[in-house]
Amino acid sequence: MAILRRRQGRLGDTWHLDELFVNIQGCQQYLWRAVDQDGDVIYILVQPRRDRRAAARFFRKLLKGQARVPRRLITDKLRSDSAAHGSVMPGVLHSTRQYENNRAEVSHQPTRQRERQMRRFKSTAHAQRFLSVHGLVRNLFRLGRHLLRAAHHRLLRTRSFLVWNEVTCAC
Repeated sequence: MAILRRRQGRLGDTWHLDELFVNIQGCQQYLWRAVDQDGDVIYILVQPRRDRRAAARFFRKLLKGQARVPRRLITDKLRSDSAAHGSVMPGVLHSTRQYENNRAEVSHQPTRQRERQMRRFKSTAHAQRFLSVHGLVRNLFRLGRHLLRAAHHRLLRTRSFLVWNEVTCAC
């Protein structure tokens, strides 16, 4: 996983943050997700709460894993995000305009599909482990086919499989 993260390259400077409700063994958990402006998953964290302290913890872990602070932060209108933003990243421009966070909302769809296929997550640790790896692998193979010519798409797809073979030590 660390190899994939290193090979990922430079992420965008606009981050979209959002949370999602996930039921795990009958208890409601919150899946916090950070996505850059290109739709690449930056970080995922599963927590039992959705208050200011949980948001601040997510922001700190997100910044710890990245080499730099974003230029712009986009969230929904959850008040705990604004409170945590003020204490953890006060110098970053924060936006909560309507429809602006659709990039993060759309990134939840593959999670819901996998959750349905797996017949729910078995534990919080299982969800955290699986989704963090799933996000990195998805970043590797999500190429934006509609933006590319066929020859470029084949080239990028071949590169993705070469990286995948190198990371998994498959010959």
